[in-house]
Amino acid sequence: MPAYDKADIERRMTGAVDSLKHDLQGLRTGRASVTLLDPVKVEVYGAMMPIVQVATVSAPEPRLLSVQVWDKSNVGPVDKAIRSAGLGLNPIVDGQTLRLPIPDLTEERRKELAKLANQYSEKAKIAARNVRRDGMDALKTDEKKGEFGEDERKRRETELQKITDTTIADIDAATLSKEKEILTK
Repeated sequence: MPAYDKADIERRMTGAVDSLKHDLQGLRTGRASVTLLDPVKVEVYGAMMPIVQVATVSAPEPRLLSVQVWDKSNVGPVDKAIRSAGLGLNPIVDGQTLRLPIPDLTEERRKELAKLANQYSEKAKIAARNVRRDGMDALKTDEKKGEFGEDERKRRETELQKITDTTIADIDAATLSKEKEILTK
C-alpha cells in the first residue's frame, strides 16, 4: 500500500484554503455580517455555548446586526458576552432583541485588521507547506519500499509542488481580496 495519496494531499490543501476563508470572514470590514459573532461564547445553563445556540443572529441592515435571544433569562449573559468579546460592539437591549450598530472603522483599526488577515494567511501557508512536507516524506518512503523508481518519485514531487504553488496562490488571492475590502473606505 503506497504511503503517498494525491487525493488526500489535495483535500488537506483545500482544507487549508477553506479554513483561511472562514477565518477571514470573521474579520470586520465595517459591514454587518452574521459570521462576525461566530467567535462569541455565552455562559448559559452552566456551560459556555456559541451564541448561535442561544439566539438567532441576522443582519437586517448593512450596518446593523440583530440578535434575537430565545430565552429571556439569557439576554444579560448574551449582552455581556458580546461586550467582552473584543469586537468593539455595544449592544442596545430591546426586550429579547439586541441591536448591534456596526461602528465605522478607524484607519488604525483597519491596519490592525489587515495585519491580522496576513497572520491568518501565514498560518494557512504553513499548513500547506506541512502537507507538502508530509507528501514528500511519503514519496521517499514509497521509493524505498520499491513502489516506484527515482524518476517517478521526481515526477510526483514536481506534481506535488504544483499543487502547493496553486494552493499558496489561492491563499494569497483570498488574503489580498480581504485586505482590499478592509482598507477601502
